[in-house]
Amino acid sequence: MIDASLYDRCVRCGLCLTSCPTYAETMTETSGPRGRIALMKAVAEGELSELAPGYGAQMSECLGCRACEAACPSGVPYGELIEAARASLHEAAAAEQPVPARPGGRELTLLLRAVERPAWLHSGARLLRFGQRSGMLGLASRLGMLRALGLDRAVRMAPPIDARFDIPDDSVVRARVSRGRAFLHLGCIAQCSSTGIHRAATKMLLLAGLDVLRPSDQRCCGALAAHAGERERAQILARANIAAFERSGADVVAIDAAGCGAQCKGYVHLLADDAQWSDRAKAFSERVRDITEILAGCELPIPTRRFEARVAYQEPCHLAHAQRITNAPKKLLQAIPGLELVALEEATLCCGGAGAYAIGESEMSARLRERKADAIRRSGASVVATANIGCMLQLRDAIAPLPIRHVVELLADAYDSEV
Repeated sequence: MIDASLYDRCVRCGLCLTSCPTYAETMTETSGPRGRIALMKAVAEGELSELAPGYGAQMSECLGCRACEAACPSGVPYGELIEAARASLHEAAAAEQPVPARPGGRELTLLLRAVERPAWLHSGARLLRFGQRSGMLGLASRLGMLRALGLDRAVRMAPPIDARFDIPDDSVVRARVSRGRAFLHLGCIAQCSSTGIHRAATKMLLLAGLDVLRPSDQRCCGALAAHAGERERAQILARANIAAFERSGADVVAIDAAGCGAQCKGYVHLLADDAQWSDRAKAFSERVRDITEILAGCELPIPTRRFEARVAYQEPCHLAHAQRITNAPKKLLQAIPGLELVALEEATLCCGGAGAYAIGESEMSARLRERKADAIRRSGASVVATANIGCMLQLRDAIAPLPIRHVVELLADAYDSEV
């Protein structure tokens, strides 16, 4: 339950507005944080129905990027407020007959069910890879079959699936000189796409002197479910990850996806009302670290390879705003010989990825993607770096042929050693 006094922390100063992507695009009061908080408060006080179309639309349009939190002088916990509002809205909608359809509801439901069941995720990914490589998906799209099934948009958004998946397997890779043990969280989509990020993360953790564990009982972080208002599903996944970490005996949870890291650090709030899990959630959240956060705090060997490139760093929202980590990725990039870090306009403005946001809010997502792509082109960069797979998937086609790489991939390439 949300403490009603949290709504009153917002003094309507407006300092959050320029940081809000949807307000920047629409210049509409209700599309900004203070406008949405006013709507939430009106619902809490019974002045507005949760099922009012405008209310649901605004809760859906919000990216949950939490840029407003970083800008707010009053410390309004907007992330907690928006997720609580979405959870309450989801419950209210589910109680209605018939259940009101949410934008992209079918695709989002399928995605949520897949990521919470690893066997389903891997089976679906294999089928998707076959369709991508054989050309059958393209044919099905041209014939209108995907549209008829309501899957056209989801298939177009799907990332290229790797030939081999990075499945948790209880393996332990030991550093030459061990200084501790890191539980590497493999996420969900990242197990099937962009698996090179996990290989790079493993290499760099070993160079930092940390043994790397990949427990088989880890699960999706639950961010997609939480953002969709399915709080109970998010809590189930959180409990599974907490238990997996406790059984692993690891010292730290290393995460190479900013969105997953923010969600896992937020388990302390997600399970705050659960007497059996609240203390365990707090202990877990305190051990979660972004991969760049870990590596920037270690004494790494001097890189041995040069990388001659002009690199623009796109700051993931859930790293910069939710976790307040901005310097660590830049420090790691600047350590690479030959790399020139170039300024990027609106570097901290959301790219429109925001998990599964593009499924339900495709128009706004596309507008923000093009805004970010234009800024990247103006920067003169030859390579784009970021620290979140969601940003990479969102921008890859928009900025092609420019490559987009994870910070840890660029860093790992700067070392000759294969560990």
